[in-house]
Amino acid sequence: MAAVPGRGESAAERIPLGAELRRAALPVPAALAPLLPDGGLVKGSVVAYTGASSLLAGLLAAVTEGGGHAAVVGMPRFGLLAAVEMGAVLRRLAVVADPGPDPVEVAAVLLDGLDLVVLGLDGAAVPPARTRVIAARARNKGATLVVADGRWPGASLQLDARIAGYAGLGRGRGRLRSLDLAVEVRGKAGPPRRGRLELCPNAGRVEWVLREKSARTAETIDAREAVS
Repeated sequence: MAAVPGRGESAAERIPLGAELRRAALPVPAALAPLLPDGGLVKGSVVAYTGASSLLAGLLAAVTEGGGHAAVVGMPRFGLLAAVEMGAVLRRLAVVADPGPDPVEVAAVLLDGLDLVVLGLDGAAVPPARTRVIAARARNKGATLVVADGRWPGASLQLDARIAGYAGLGRGRGRLRSLDLAVEVRGKAGPPRRGRLELCPNAGRVEWVLREKSARTAETIDAREAVS
């Protein structure tokens, strides 16, 4: 952890064209950006994440590849190799596999000097009084906290990514060629956004591709599917 430098500036430079009216945001995989209200992870915000860890690897890759610095806390089985294959720069990524009895406090300390902190709660629920304190700290430091596998009341964004399919494994054997995720994004305002992302190999690395996008509400989509 001591070898990881402080927060960089280049991570904020990769804001999509036309984003000058949006809040400052950290970069994300290009395929995910259209599904996010601000085109990226808003600096100083807290994101509640559920689902496949492969998209978390993509978030870490986008930030560190863009010159930012990040940490993973409390996720001992996190796939660093997958993050590297997506472009993550390991010298800008700290891993705290065993943060001890209070992983939330460890993550809070790391917010002081990093752009992105991914915190695994292992199913725990954090009281609202504490989430408000941590959220205020993230906001004051301009750092983004992504909380996975737990309950975090008051998150500004909820991101869910579920495995919807894969290709390359025939009868349980073979090499995985692609992975599909059904992604849903819910903010505090506006309708939920849904999309279908596919993870595919490209020129020696793996990248996310946006296959389908819908900004309609989940209720509208469910109603359409029920009729069909």
